[in-house]
Amino acid sequence: MSKRILLLSALTWIILFPSCGNAVQTGTGQKKPAVVILTAGQSNTDGRVNNTELPEYIRRAGYTFCHWSYGSGTRSGHGEFTLFHPWIDGLSEHDKWAYDAVVYYRLEHLLKEKFYVIKESLGGTSIDTLCTSRYEMHWSADPAWLSRTAATDQGGKSLLKALTDNIGACIDKELSRLPEGYDIKVLLWHQGESDISRAERYYDNLKTLIAYVRRYLVEKTGNPKYAGLPVVCGTFAEQGRGYSPEIVEAMHRIAREDRNFYVVDAGDATLQSDNIHFDSKGAELLGNRVYETLIENRLIED
Repeated sequence: MSKRILLLSALTWIILFPSCGNAVQTGTGQKKPAVVILTAGQSNTDGRVNNTELPEYIRRAGYTFCHWSYGSGTRSGHGEFTLFHPWIDGLSEHDKWAYDAVVYYRLEHLLKEKFYVIKESLGGTSIDTLCTSRYEMHWSADPAWLSRTAATDQGGKSLLKALTDNIGACIDKELSRLPEGYDIKVLLWHQGESDISRAERYYDNLKTLIAYVRRYLVEKTGNPKYAGLPVVCGTFAEQGRGYSPEIVEAMHRIAREDRNFYVVDAGDATLQSDNIHFDSKGAELLGNRVYETLIENRLIED
């Protein structure tokens, strides 16, 4: 074959398949869908550790690839993403972080490309509507109760509707427009301290909540795989006043029944002086264990 023919063949290949030079490719020559993470829960998810106590390696490096849409009670994420930097709404001191800041930092160094977080969190909130909950806002997926209320950012009391509404807005405004597509990988969940007075109902309440989120994703995206959306659920410090053996057992019972539900132990995590919120070491401990659970179970891969 002449050099002229070889050159023409090479030029034809480049014109027809220009994306082959992209940094991230799958075996089919297509860029991998963008990773999306859902995060939800109460105060130990929202964040109660001052940003001055972020691990030094995070304060030094910061975040480059993680973008989030954050809702908290009456605050809406509006389906809009910004570069992640830990902060919280609703308290006088906003510069706070939670265990998930460690998860996202480690994912940055694994993925090395833009990924997305949709987060809804509010301290002092329960699933069960019979439990005391901040501003009477709840995570309940009870159909009768949901039929009587709206999302918390729409004047109602449902944190679950606030979460799913923002998921839908994020899909419509940005995720569905990504040329590479998107893949919702996991729901990170840490909550339960406010449900202690109805601990015997936590198993049913949490199962119903998970089913609600999964069903919503299937209906919104048309993708049946989200019926098995993985859920990674953290426990509590055993010496803390937010600890309930019955609630922890409810989590483990769901894990025994649902192969896509994972429990991450935080029984040995350290706490602040209030004896309920993780201190910097406790939050870092849980964050590292959640990340390791994601990797060991291949829920997120590079």
